[in-house]
This record gives sequence, C-alpha cells and structure tokens, in this order.
Amino acid sequence: MKSKSLRKLLSLEQPLVMPDAYDPISALMIQKAGFKAVQCSGYSFSVAASYSRESDVSLEENLEITRRIVEAVDVPVMADAEDGYGGPEAVIETVSRFIEIGVAGMNLEDQVLGTGGLLQIISEDLMGEKIMVARETAEIEGNPALVINGRTDALKSLNNREDAMNLSIERANQYLDDGADLVFITYVETLDEVETIIKEVKGPVSIAAGMPYNIKNFSIADLDRLGVARVSIPTLLIYSSLKALKGSLEYLKKDKLMDLMEESCLISSEDLNDILS
Repeated sequence: MKSKSLRKLLSLEQPLVMPDAYDPISALMIQKAGFKAVQCSGYSFSVAASYSRESDVSLEENLEITRRIVEAVDVPVMADAEDGYGGPEAVIETVSRFIEIGVAGMNLEDQVLGTGGLLQIISEDLMGEKIMVARETAEIEGNPALVINGRTDALKSLNNREDAMNLSIERANQYLDDGADLVFITYVETLDEVETIIKEVKGPVSIAAGMPYNIKNFSIADLDRLGVARVSIPTLLIYSSLKALKGSLEYLKKDKLMDLMEESCLISSEDLNDILS
C-alpha cells in the first residue's frame, strides 16, 4: 500500500522533498526526475484552471485531478484535502473519497476555505476533531497507514510575528496529539524560524520551500541539517511552467520561432518520449 511507502520515506534521516504536481504530466515529470513522492495543491489546481481563488476548486474537481495524478505515477501521492470541505461530518466523506482514489496521504488545514480577505482559522478543538475523524475514517476504510499532515496557517493569522509563531507551535503540538502523523506550519520565512519550530514541535515537521517569501532565505540542505521531515515545494512547477509559456508566446509574437529551438526552450521528442514511456 502506498501509504506505508510514504510513511517509510518520511521516517528516513534525510527530508522527503515533495514537489507539487498540478496535472498528470507534471506528476510524471516529478517521478522521472527521481523524486520519491508527489504532492498536490489546491492552489496549483486553481491556477491551472485559471480560477481567481483556490476555493473555486470544488471537491469533485480536486478528486478528479488528484485521481488522474495518482494513476499517472507509481510513487505515493499526497492529496490536498483543504479544510476537509466542511466540518467533521464532511471530513468523513472527504477522507473516504480520497482513500478510494488511492492517495497515500493528505494535508488537512485549519484555515477556513473560501472566506476571502483576511485569513481565518478555526479553533484548535474543532481542528483536532477533524484530525481525529480523519484518522478514524482511515481505519474504517481499511487504510490505517494513511498519512495525515496537520497544517496550520496560524503564522499568518496574527499581526505580531512572535505571538503567531507561539500559536503555530502550540497548534502543531496539539494536532500531533490529536492523531496527525506530521505537521505543516505554513508561511515560514527564515531559517531561524525553522530552527525554532524544529526545537519546539514534538514530532515530524513539514516546511514549504521555494516560496516567493523564503526562496532566498534557506536551501533544502539547510532544512536537512535542522531535521525537517518533509520539504514541500508548492508553487515552483506551476510558476516555472507559466513563465516558460509566457516566454514562448513572446517569441511567437515576434516571429522568432527559430530562436526557441536554438536557445533550447523546447523539450525534445526524445525527452518527451522518455517521460511518457
């Protein structure tokens, strides 16, 4: 079962680096590049669908894209279950349906999906109930090894950074107690913040890297040195893909198609065949 494979990868000494796929071909390229697992992101799904908000991606759309990604690769896939698409009762159905399509794990977050404007987070108790329900559902559905990544967005919920960090760490530890296998504190900007989180959180930690707000502040090697269990790369592929598309269209507008080939802007037929084989 893929969940057991994902658990094993997360237990290794070096961090599990998980680039984010936004469709089957990007997932396949992640696998072909040698990465051992793939993650999904509702944000990337929304960008690929040209939606203005992540919350515009329905549960049905999320499931369908994730299913196609799972079927495209042999490595474990971690789904983005967002906020569970509702309260604890909704989480039961959400988790069941993601298990049905073959995911190895999922993110479950404490922000309120689709509110717009200022980020809102639910109470620790309600999030804890969602995590416990998700764990119970995995047991009932016959996949007790399902990896649950308890995500907190608390670091962006308060104006005072120190208070927000303390709240994030408190929530992370609570989510581990509630049954999460690892915890994901989002919006971490500096290596000092990573170090504080690793020291204070009593379990495996996931950190997002390659984000606009931290891409120049630390490397994967830095996170490895500090003991991060999982490195999430949430936006790199969708952003770099859009940049390449924009560049190719600019070449096209200027009638410089020959330059595209000369500057190695296009994938070769051989490389494409290798990806698809």
